Amino acid sequence: MPLLVGVLLPSVPAAASDHDRGAPDAVRHAVEAGEIKSLADILASVRGKLPGEVAGVEIERERGRWIYEFRLVDDKGRLYEAYVDARSGEIERIKEK
Repeated sequence: MPLLVGVLLPSVPAAASDHDRGAPDAVRHAVEAGEIKSLADILASVRGKLPGEVAGVEIERERGRWIYEFRLVDDKGRLYEAYVDARSGEIERIKEK
């Protein structure tokens, strides 16, 4: 299970996986190599575009691409998941849970 990372530590990469659960060092290396944006950069780029407050973050490698998955809670208590491309910062989809 990927590690949930609180938003109070936005410069620390979340846990990594490639559906075989890779090491967190792989995320750190990808950020340092400029392959993906840091969590802090992603949070800054999606601020105001998400339907709630960030309650948790995971990062996974899917089919060779890094994806940040945000868990969100809106002011009415509804839960959402938002999927953001870690390289471009583009929000790929948002779904209500």
